[in-house]
Amino acid sequence: MPRKILKAVLNALLAVAIALAVLVLAEYFDIHLFREAGGGLAAAAQRQPPPQNVGQSDELLRSLDLTGEIASTKGRPLRMRKITIQPGGALARHTHADRPAVTYMLQGEMTYYVEGNPPVVVRAGESTAEGRGTTHWAENTGKVPAVWLGIDIPAN
Repeated sequence: MPRKILKAVLNALLAVAIALAVLVLAEYFDIHLFREAGGGLAAAAQRQPPPQNVGQSDELLRSLDLTGEIASTKGRPLRMRKITIQPGGALARHTHADRPAVTYMLQGEMTYYVEGNPPVVVRAGESTAEGRGTTHWAENTGKVPAVWLGIDIPAN
C-alpha cells in the first residue's frame, strides 16, 4: 500500500477511534452530548464573539509525543488539559481544522456558538467532540467557573 494512502488510513482510523470512544463513554455514563441554549437563533445573532479569550487559564495535565506512535502525526503530541473559564469569560472564535479534540465538562457550563448551528449549552457531566469542520467560540454563561478536560492533538 503506498505510504500516502497508509497515512490517510491511519488518520481516518484515529479520528474514528476518538469519535467512537466519545460515543461509547457518553452512552455508558448516560451523558447527553448536546443541549440547545435558551434564546434560539435570534439570541445567537445578537451575541458577538470576543476578540480574545477572557478569564481563561489552563493547566497541561498530560502530553504524549506521537512521533513514534503514528507516522502521520510526527512531532505532534496527544495532550490533556484542565481548562477553566471564569463566569463571564469567553473563548475567542477558533477552528479545529488541524486540531481534533474531545472534551468533558467537570464543573459549571459553557454556551458554544458553532457556525451554522444554534447555540448549545454543555454542562458538568457532558462532553463535546470538535473536528475538522468545527469553527466556534464559547462563553461561560453560568455563575461558577466552568472547568473541563480538553484532549487534543495540536500541531505545535
